[in-house]
Amino acid sequence: MKINDSNRINGVSKTYQVQNEYRKDDSRKARTKDEVQISQTAQKMLNNSRAEHPERAAYINQLKESVQTGTYHVEAGKIAEKLLPYLK
Repeated sequence: MKINDSNRINGVSKTYQVQNEYRKDDSRKARTKDEVQISQTAQKMLNNSRAEHPERAAYINQLKESVQTGTYHVEAGKIAEKLLPYLK
């Protein structure tokens, strides 16, 4: 009694072999990197907004520091109140 047909196994393995060869060819291609370019106008706007609001910059720095030290507390109740209208 013959359990497996040898041609059938070779047919399946050949499919996988071709797929693996295709992947190897893909890895040889040079991969492009994503780039972001910010216009001069946008950079000026960003710098102006930072200069005009020093108290906001101080607040953001305080938040960054508390997050880094692990002392920032998230108030779940406030988040739930803001999300509730969107969920209804």
